[in-house]
Amino acid sequence: MQLKSINTIAITLMFSFTFVILFLTGFLEFPSVNSSIPSPKDTIFSTLTKSNTPEPFQDLHKAFNKWDSQVGCSQFREKHKELLINGSKISSLQNVEGVIQCGELQMNHVSVLVKGWTWIPDNMDNLYSCRCGLSCLWTKSSVLADKPDALLFETTTPPLKRRDGDPLRAYMDLEAGRKRSGYEDIYISYHAKDDVQSTYAGALFHNNRNYHISSIKNNETLVYWSSSRCLPQRNQLAKKLLSLLTHHSFGKCMNNVGGPDMALSFYPECIKDANEAPKWWDHLHCAMSHYKFVLAIENTMTESYVTEKLFYALDSGAVPIYFGAPNVWDFIPPHSIIDGTQFSSLEQLASYVRSLANDPVAYAEYHAWRRCGVLGNYGKTRAASLDTLPCRLCEAVSRKGGRNSKAL
Repeated sequence: MQLKSINTIAITLMFSFTFVILFLTGFLEFPSVNSSIPSPKDTIFSTLTKSNTPEPFQDLHKAFNKWDSQVGCSQFREKHKELLINGSKISSLQNVEGVIQCGELQMNHVSVLVKGWTWIPDNMDNLYSCRCGLSCLWTKSSVLADKPDALLFETTTPPLKRRDGDPLRAYMDLEAGRKRSGYEDIYISYHAKDDVQSTYAGALFHNNRNYHISSIKNNETLVYWSSSRCLPQRNQLAKKLLSLLTHHSFGKCMNNVGGPDMALSFYPECIKDANEAPKWWDHLHCAMSHYKFVLAIENTMTESYVTEKLFYALDSGAVPIYFGAPNVWDFIPPHSIIDGTQFSSLEQLASYVRSLANDPVAYAEYHAWRRCGVLGNYGKTRAASLDTLPCRLCEAVSRKGGRNSKAL
């Protein structure tokens, strides 16, 4: 029995020694964390090409051509085919393009008068042709809408009481927290749970800007950041991340370029009109387009609060590094942003950004959605934006009967 035990131990030691030798010589290899099946949060790393050799690039067109030859739209569409075939059934967006019951409308024409000071663009004033033959007048002029069917308030509180025959009171709050006034008949916010939803994805947020988009990306300075509202929590996050990445910080917060208007000195092609004093929003998209990445951090990180900070970056042709709404993917195209919350640390995020900046194929994939027409939920986000708000509000007013609606 003792001899048998000794033999067993000897055989075990021999097998162990042989196993170690095979492993050290490369015949055996343990699976690493990176080679394991990725979890949903790890799938972002799969976009990097298998080559470990960095390939710095500046020309976006050349990166696109390389992606076309190695990946292509067919493969990208196949990867996201469920979004193309079935669409996405989510509760974060109202189905504003759904079938409308024309019989529910009680009016053929609705006029909306925008009241008080508001950031709502003047160029929204128009006469709109809506569904079911409904016409909609949206205006800030009490001359054009002398007997409005609804009054729209955004920065001021609606009248405390509404009598029979008075216009309906619509109140809009697109800020985080979306607090009702308590005196409105129709409530508009960025959230799908409210009466009328208005996302930040529309074009009317940034009319008349310089839309020159650079195809040459800055390869030395990777990240664009601009903020003039220096909120402590946002600043702290930005400071930590940007300390790990080369960046240009415009605006008032953490400025490292010599002043808030230095973008035009860096990129004179972004000057909109040499005869006018520049406004920061005139050259925003143009300046962003020179960088591979734009850091976008929401003022408040809450459900469905996805603001222009993200959509500006997408429009500029940069890749957003985003911190904000936990359900952000319900509002944007597939594989279009780097979600900072998917990384275990800012160091890991910065490492990924640096690797992506030196991988033209992986970087180009972040632009594939627009080149291949794979929009996902983004189409619905645009459909529920400020651009379509006039008709959707007029439909809501018409359903209630406008001035004929009984006061509560």
